[in-house]
Amino acid sequence: MDIIKRIKLRDFEIGGDKLTILAGPCVIESQEILEQTAKGLKEVTKELDINFVFKSSFDKANRTSITSFRGPGLTKGLEMLNLVKEKYKVPIVTDIHTPDQAAIAAEVADILQIPAFLCRQTDLLVAAAKTGKIVNIKKGQFLAPEQMGSLVKKVEDSGNNNILLTDRGASFGYNNLVVDFRGIPIMQSFGYPVVFDATHSVQLPGANGNCSGGDRRFVPTLAKAAMAAGANVLFFEVHPEPDKGLCDAPNMIALKDTKELFAVCKNIFEVVKS
Repeated sequence: MDIIKRIKLRDFEIGGDKLTILAGPCVIESQEILEQTAKGLKEVTKELDINFVFKSSFDKANRTSITSFRGPGLTKGLEMLNLVKEKYKVPIVTDIHTPDQAAIAAEVADILQIPAFLCRQTDLLVAAAKTGKIVNIKKGQFLAPEQMGSLVKKVEDSGNNNILLTDRGASFGYNNLVVDFRGIPIMQSFGYPVVFDATHSVQLPGANGNCSGGDRRFVPTLAKAAMAAGANVLFFEVHPEPDKGLCDAPNMIALKDTKELFAVCKNIFEVVKS
C-alpha cells in the first residue's frame, strides 16, 4: 500500500488510525435542522470515538429543476454554519461552486468541497487550494479513478498539499450509478486519504423527472464494503426526517439510524487497519 498523507484538522488526523466521518444534511434547510443534526451526530461520534466533520451546503447549484430548493445562499448559509461551528465546536465542510466563493467560504469552512460535476474546473481548484484549507475533490461520475491524478496536481501546484479525494459512484447507463471499489486503492495511490460517499452513490440522477431519485436501502451495504476496501473516511448525508428533506431526500439516512451503522463501519475499519 502506498503511503497516505495524514491530514491535520484541529486535534485529529484524517487518514490516520481513527475513522473520520463527514456527515450532515444535504442542504441547509433551517437553523433548527442544522443544530438538531449536528448535536445528534456529535453525540454519536463522540460515544463511538470517531472523528467528525459536519457537512451541509449553502447552495445546491446543480439541481435538476430551476424550481428546486437550493438553500439560503452564500452569505446567510455561512452565517448559519458558523453558528453550528461555534455552538457545537465541530469543524465544517461545505461545497463551493465558483472561484469567488472560495475565500469567503474559507472564513467558516475547514474543508472546501469541490462538487463532482465541477471537479475538472481548474480555476475552482486553484482558488480552493490558495485558501490553504483542506480541499476535498469529489470524483466526477464521468471520470475513471486514474484521472484524479491530474486534479491532485492542480491543487498541489497551487501550493496546497491538504487534499482529500472522494468517490461517489460512476455513471452507468441511464439514471443510475455504480461503485467500483477498485477506485479506492487507485485513488489512494496519489498519496491522499480517500473518502467514500455512501449516500450520493445510491442516487439515481434525474430519475424522477424534475428531480433525482435514490434508494437509501443500499447505503449500509456500500458503506461497509468501502470500509472493507480500505477507505479512510466515510461521507453520509443525514437528516432527522429524510423523507421530508428538500434535497436528495431518497438518499439521506435518518439521524436515528446513524449510531448502529457508524459502529459497524468503525469495526470493519479497525479490522482492516489491524
